[in-house]
Amino acid sequence: MTTALLSTAEELHARVRHGRRAVVMTMGALHEGHATLIRSARQIAGPDGEVVVTVFVNPLQFGAGEDLDRYPRTLDADLELAGRAGADAVFAPSVDEVYPGGEPQVRVSAGPMGERLEGASRPGHFDGMLTVVAKLLHLTRPDIALFGQKDAQQLALIRRMVRDLNFGVEIVAVPTVRDEDGLALSSRNRYLSPDERRTALALSRALFAGRDRHAAQEALRARAREVPSTHARAEALSAIGESRAAADAHAVATAAPGGPAAVRAAARQVLDEAARLDPPLRLDYLALVDPADFTEIGDDFTGEAVLAVAARVGATRLIDNIPLTFGAAS
Repeated sequence: MTTALLSTAEELHARVRHGRRAVVMTMGALHEGHATLIRSARQIAGPDGEVVVTVFVNPLQFGAGEDLDRYPRTLDADLELAGRAGADAVFAPSVDEVYPGGEPQVRVSAGPMGERLEGASRPGHFDGMLTVVAKLLHLTRPDIALFGQKDAQQLALIRRMVRDLNFGVEIVAVPTVRDEDGLALSSRNRYLSPDERRTALALSRALFAGRDRHAAQEALRARAREVPSTHARAEALSAIGESRAAADAHAVATAAPGGPAAVRAAARQVLDEAARLDPPLRLDYLALVDPADFTEIGDDFTGEAVLAVAARVGATRLIDNIPLTFGAAS
């Protein structure tokens, strides 16, 4: 299959459409994480549909001192990877094509959720991101748009924009793709030296530590529901040789509840250790939040949550997250 390279909306709109159009939005420098998005889009669109990959480094979402000028631009390699993954077309417009009148006077506001975590660290970032996503949705006119869960706050804001502003498009989330060592795939990983990459692995290790602590807590609670809850019943079981069950019952009865605080503590311990490495990890934030609004959850929270982290290693800023479920739903 030949993947078309398009640079104008006019070229894209001239294509004859059959079936559904699925769009994957990127800033280029494509890697296996993007390829997973494209393959997912191909599967959803089906053989009669169309997959369009956008490649556009959006100046509106870069703040002062960020890496706009050095952000990797690898269009030829991007076109090849997109084609192998199943894209029908790569839409790579110029800045003038996306913003023909210069920087837009009217922009999409991310609202309160866009001022938390990533928004607090990068003021204006989410306004610029939502503005270009809105523009690209209009330019590409998809039925479905796919985004990675690695950018969890971005995904939540796009879903909110599509719902609040009545965009007629389905938003599909695709799980984070990781290297074998656990590091979440990112175009910025190529900035890391070997020593910096070793330090950067603390991000995923911290998330996994929090996840493991949460899993242990949930297993303990499940055990509490299964084993005897009364002292007399425990003694009876012990008398017939089931002392381990009795011991577990006692441990569950006397154990202090863990919950979100314990998850945060487990992750924080890994990050604190990484701060003493050479080169050190400089933590921006560690947060355990409600994905509906990205506010911190309390110890009585039940339902879906996101454990998120952002940090710098050398000159490179990286983010990562994992989903967790608290309470009966888990």
